[in-house]
Amino acid sequence: MLGGSLAAILALAGIARLLKLGQSRIVDAETAARFAEDRLAGFEAGPTLVSIDGSAALVAGVGTVAVLKRHGASVVARRLIPPLRLSTAIEGVAIETGERLFGAVTLLGVTESEVRDMETAARSAGRGAVVTLH
Repeated sequence: MLGGSLAAILALAGIARLLKLGQSRIVDAETAARFAEDRLAGFEAGPTLVSIDGSAALVAGVGTVAVLKRHGASVVARRLIPPLRLSTAIEGVAIETGERLFGAVTLLGVTESEVRDMETAARSAGRGAVVTLH
């Protein structure tokens, strides 16, 4: 009985690994863009910055910036309007989201100037855009 239960648990763990269930690492810009578009209604992804540890990312949109971070087995996102509140972090930059529960997001291997360039891209993409509120 114990052996059968152990075999079933190992089989389920193997299937979950094959299906890549529970993996929320932001491995590249394409993955970050897909997460942002999937989690934020109407978001159109542009230039992307990804933390070297795969735990967070910034994605420029049309007039806004998506902030992504891993949260357990999933990725959560928030939409922010530039200019972002930044602070220097060890080996990267921290972005304050203004939400106590979401907290700050730290991007390792990213500089403040790269984030500011992304903000500029998001703002310029928003020029001339028509926003309809329902």
